[in-house]
Amino acid sequence: MSSPAVEPGTKLAERFRLEDRVHESGGATLWKAIDEVLARPVAVHTFDPGFPRLNEVVTAARAASRLTDPRLTQVFDATEDNGHSYVVSEWVSGETLTDMITAGPLEPERAAALVAEAAEALAHAHEADLAHLCLTPEHLVWTAGSTVKLLGVGVDAVLADVTSDDPARTDAEGLGRLLYAGLTGHWPGEEQESGLPAAPMDDGHFCTPRQVTAGVPGYLDTITCRAILPESRRGIEPLTTPEAIAEVLASVPRPTPMPMPMPAAVAPSPSPMTASRSEGVETPSPPRPSPPTPLPQHHYQQPRPAGGGGMVNKVVMTMVVLLVMVAVGLGAWTLGRSIGNAGTPVAEGTATPTPTAKAATREVRPAAATGFDPLGTDGAERPELALYAVDGKPSTDWHSESYNSEDFGRLKDGVGLMLTLDQSMPVKQVSVDFGSGSGGAVEIRVGDSQNLKDMTVLGKSTDASGKKTFSSDSPKKGRHVLVWFTKMPTYQGKYRGTVHEVKVLATK
Repeated sequence: MSSPAVEPGTKLAERFRLEDRVHESGGATLWKAIDEVLARPVAVHTFDPGFPRLNEVVTAARAASRLTDPRLTQVFDATEDNGHSYVVSEWVSGETLTDMITAGPLEPERAAALVAEAAEALAHAHEADLAHLCLTPEHLVWTAGSTVKLLGVGVDAVLADVTSDDPARTDAEGLGRLLYAGLTGHWPGEEQESGLPAAPMDDGHFCTPRQVTAGVPGYLDTITCRAILPESRRGIEPLTTPEAIAEVLASVPRPTPMPMPMPAAVAPSPSPMTASRSEGVETPSPPRPSPPTPLPQHHYQQPRPAGGGGMVNKVVMTMVVLLVMVAVGLGAWTLGRSIGNAGTPVAEGTATPTPTAKAATREVRPAAATGFDPLGTDGAERPELALYAVDGKPSTDWHSESYNSEDFGRLKDGVGLMLTLDQSMPVKQVSVDFGSGSGGAVEIRVGDSQNLKDMTVLGKSTDASGKKTFSSDSPKKGRHVLVWFTKMPTYQGKYRGTVHEVKVLATK
């Protein structure tokens, strides 16, 4: 009896509902699914009847589920039966190394930091006798939660039917290739393996990173050569295990997640960071304005007139008489108003404020910023870029993930950029530079809670491009300001929200 067909909408174990077919190869299909018990997306591998390595895949997945390093994909379930056999694992969202180097190589320290994290995670897997064996740039991900994730340990090699007589050496070479790709934007191997252009050759060997890209530090060039090109350097000791690569990269500064905003009463003043934007090794904070340079203090001595002292005295006396007359006039006017308003009680010592035609405003610099995706697995959307929207530099930006449709594939209601102020205050106006995209729809919301339902709409627009100003006749009070994209503008054939700069004005 044949197994029932696996189609979108199929529910496995009365829990995992298959949504989108992501990839299909060799009788194995990768799905994006929904765990209906925990209401989160998951990745599910299903297998055609007669898939030849089913037992090996399930065994490898169960072994991978016992790994504890958070940088390795977490396996939740692995089942083999006569109906539907499947493997359920963590759904990871973010940018792959391929995505990150599409426009060119990374800053050298950034590339080294990512590979260092992957090497440490893979060394942990080797301690449990699990290897990867088929590392490509698609397996290394910088997640939406600002962490490194290495995909496919244990499982992908079985799916691809890849084996090795020396798994540690194979994975060390794979890590070396990832480092080479990050440093140069090229792949030292078959182009179809990675989707990247092949590395140039010199005398039958791949060129070293420094031969391909200017500015690669010598020590990273040497580490890469020790991993994959030992023949290019005489006398160097090869790196033959993930642990060895982790050790030589141990001193590289690591990419760090954005710190959570602290309460206003104890929040430290943001300090400028030294890392450049492309390095991504540290999350830069908005620049602090430099203290004004004090003006030079000049001490003048009033010159004494050589003569005519009598004239000066006359002028002084005249001014004193005029001041006395003004004071007497004001006193008489005040007395007359008091007598005229005798029937209206006025609280003693209370000044009646003079109404102003328009409330004065002041610019408020956010204390923290983060990408916001309440329906995502971690509630974040590119949080590592958020502070670029409030750094005072129009050339930098926060941007969302890229989507295939303006409505996020109908998987979510929106994503946005969440700003946190020092304290709750009446927000009057928000100005946003959305950049050069077109279309989309956006709202500005304000509230003391980051729950969408508790936030008030300050303004909205059906065009999330260019520079826009949102304001309200009555200020909206809150500590949080949200730039909320309900539809994404276009971006290079896809859809992506972008914010170059945000300016918040509150009433005084």
